[in-house]
Amino acid sequence: MVQNIFNIGEREDRVLNIVKAKYGLKNKNEAFTLVVKMHEESFLEPELRPEYLEKLNRIEKEGYGETFKSIEELRRKIEKR
Repeated sequence: MVQNIFNIGEREDRVLNIVKAKYGLKNKNEAFTLVVKMHEESFLEPELRPEYLEKLNRIEKEGYGETFKSIEELRRKIEKR
């Protein structure tokens, strides 16, 4: 386990208290850990998440990743539909 000392503002302290109360956590350390985990899930490395890989596979199957050599080729493809 790594220990750190953070200087946070009054507003950030209030936010941690709200998170602590909302989720019934024992201390601000648990609140801070929860906030970091929530941020990680929503922000970091979405390309590794299974939902993202499923989305990429669906896009490939539907043909959205298709490339065209010219505008005319694209126009023919669009007008075929």
